[in-house]
Amino acid sequence: MSNTILPVAPVIPFGAWPSTISAAQVAAGATPLSGLMLGGADGCDIFWLAGRAAQAGRSALLRYHGVHEEEVTPMPYNVRSRVYEYGGGAYAVDGDTVYFSHFADNRLYRLDLTADAPEPQVITAAGSQRFADLAIDRQRSRLIAVRELHGDDHGQPHNTLCAINADGSEQVLAQGADFYSSPRVAPDGSALAWLSWDHPDMPWQGTTLWLAAIGADGTLGEARRIAGSREESVCQPEWSPDGLLHFVSDRSGWWNLYRLCRDGQRTEGLCPMEAEFATPHWTFGNSMYGFRSASEIICTYIVKGVSHLARLLPASGKLEAIANPYAEIRELRVAPGYIVMLAGSPTIPLELARIDFTEEGVEILAQSITELPEEACLSIPTSISYPSANGRTAHAFFYPPCNPAVQAPGGSKPPVIVIGHGGPTGMTVNTLKLATQYWTSRGFGVLDVNYGGSTGFGRAYRDLLKGQWGIIDVEDCVAGAQALVARGLADEQRLIIRGSSAGGLTTLCALTFHDTFKLGASYYGVSDLAGLDADSHKFESHYNEYLIAPQPAAAELYKARSPIHHTDKLSCPMIFFQGQDDKVVPPKQSEMMVQALKARGVPVAYVALEGEGHGFRKADTIVRTLEAELYFYQRMFGLHDATASAPVQIDNLQD
Repeated sequence: MSNTILPVAPVIPFGAWPSTISAAQVAAGATPLSGLMLGGADGCDIFWLAGRAAQAGRSALLRYHGVHEEEVTPMPYNVRSRVYEYGGGAYAVDGDTVYFSHFADNRLYRLDLTADAPEPQVITAAGSQRFADLAIDRQRSRLIAVRELHGDDHGQPHNTLCAINADGSEQVLAQGADFYSSPRVAPDGSALAWLSWDHPDMPWQGTTLWLAAIGADGTLGEARRIAGSREESVCQPEWSPDGLLHFVSDRSGWWNLYRLCRDGQRTEGLCPMEAEFATPHWTFGNSMYGFRSASEIICTYIVKGVSHLARLLPASGKLEAIANPYAEIRELRVAPGYIVMLAGSPTIPLELARIDFTEEGVEILAQSITELPEEACLSIPTSISYPSANGRTAHAFFYPPCNPAVQAPGGSKPPVIVIGHGGPTGMTVNTLKLATQYWTSRGFGVLDVNYGGSTGFGRAYRDLLKGQWGIIDVEDCVAGAQALVARGLADEQRLIIRGSSAGGLTTLCALTFHDTFKLGASYYGVSDLAGLDADSHKFESHYNEYLIAPQPAAAELYKARSPIHHTDKLSCPMIFFQGQDDKVVPPKQSEMMVQALKARGVPVAYVALEGEGHGFRKADTIVRTLEAELYFYQRMFGLHDATASAPVQIDNLQD
């Protein structure tokens, strides 16, 4: 028998655990992956975008060509669009030619990948126009895109569908609607399908799918409505190889697949089920299904926040599962011989994966995180549902503290950070994120909430937030924290809430109108709804009419829901993070709250970040914000050495 004595893990309070996951590791390892496409001479090259935090957050275009990876766009090119501010759809591939939008000047560039030393060549003229959702019109040697034209009067931009000819000239194809997206050219070049919608709707509330013939001169014939209305959200129109128009619609209450019949008059559902085959159109270029052949669709769908992969046979409506290790499939493209997707799971960070139709297993082509902690050090989330206000059921992922190198004092319970996601019509997923493990490895629990209004649970759940923003989302976050306390999983006196953008409003409302949480962190959060209406960009300028109520009749309701008008009720210490170039939620939204809390003597910290917009991209920003947030929590809970250097100034701090 061995007499070896195993070392005993030191006893350290929850929230003060030493961790090997540093903020620098989070920043270095979190490489955003997006914009998945196929191209190349044989259509089998795989293209994607990767964020470069160390290069001022630029998006680089990469290609998997043959058996190796290469970066297609060198510094300083930033493949990114600002159409509708959230962008997406910033490039397109036609064989070995790439077209892309460069963020610095919003112009389109052409890149010939067959050249000995490929160098981007500018196509469009300098000006105030932006382009996104690029589609190839091969028969006419042109691009079709959503164009956003900004004037000099600071009014709302003008959006159209536009053709960009080989010489860079522009031709408007469709106009009159407030918004356009998803231009898709028929395989034989004879027709164009697209989506449009108008204020005050957002695209997940109501859109219209249009179809028009393309004339000999390149203009469009009379457009006819195929599907959609103010009460029906249509998204991701795609053409099958044999020329049938497919799309996703939530007319049943769930985003399901449909197609236009061969008679060109009727539409039919392909596989009715209580699942979401699409996500909200916050960005361009989303893809959740594709065609292996005219008779077989490869698709991903979401059930209760978890993704599934399947093959769908439209003729029979049969849906067959495809084995894979993922719980989130964010994007999907289909080649004749394989599937490629951006996907992740609780133990797998977002990665670029390929599944061959003739072989078993998954080939990993790129990873968002290359250096992972040992699996024993990872907090694996549990999917929980719990009762909320007025008999509702809310959903969340709970990550318990996890660090095998230490243990907490017996009988103690951890502080828990409750996260309200942005959007607010968004969805939190359980894919491995180092930013979450940063907290759990230090002894914090994390509750990531899919409150009423979230995607992934059907339209009825999404519409719970109609007229109730700042109410339903807050109640579900409060109820989640209380459920953890009741289950013995959280310290009632050390509950924290944090959120970004719309989640920032959830955070501020929870701290202002409820007394469950003791601390809060707002990342570019909304504090003044009327101010948001006045300052917001065109895409969201009427969103509050759905989330709150139409103005001017709702002026008093706006005031009642805006935390800035109720700072007398806010006594919890807070930290604020704000990009100074944010056009979605301008800096004064945070600055007003900071000044109000300073004046009331409440401990408050403010971190203003130059060169950052709505969402932080730079490595030094990620490091600075994480370290400041941790320091703030530890100081407020008495877990930090008061003599240690402070990464952030806290006003009204009483030592």
